[in-house]
Amino acid sequence: MNAADALEAKIRASIPLSAAMQFSIQNLSLDEIWVVAPLEPNINIHGTGFAGSIYSTAVLTGWALCTHIMDELEIPGDLVVAKAEISYRAPVTSDLECRCRVDATQRESFHRAVRDSGKGKLVLKIEVGDRPAAILDGTFVAVNRS
Repeated sequence: MNAADALEAKIRASIPLSAAMQFSIQNLSLDEIWVVAPLEPNINIHGTGFAGSIYSTAVLTGWALCTHIMDELEIPGDLVVAKAEISYRAPVTSDLECRCRVDATQRESFHRAVRDSGKGKLVLKIEVGDRPAAILDGTFVAVNRS
């Protein structure tokens, strides 16, 4: 099982809503993640993406990238979403596609903070759709409890 499949299985096992939304990791690296959730199970009364599903998919995208970074760099700790704010800019009329990128400087700062102080954060921008139709700004915090 590759890293994307293992992470997706971990998310589905621990966050049941992700299975109902059909959250699927399409691409995963230390630098970026691309996630898709089909429109049909995430639709609203207008035939467009349900705002709650858009938000949830975006938050899960950021959480998944942070979790992958922690796993790959062997950063111990619990990861939580400390803050997440979304801006809906246009209706989502196709599958919910979320993309997030992190650079080496952010990743190293996060790693160093958890190692040195037991707590680190990553501030990420998750884009939904091509325009993008929505942007989630999230703060993800890892706390080393060992």
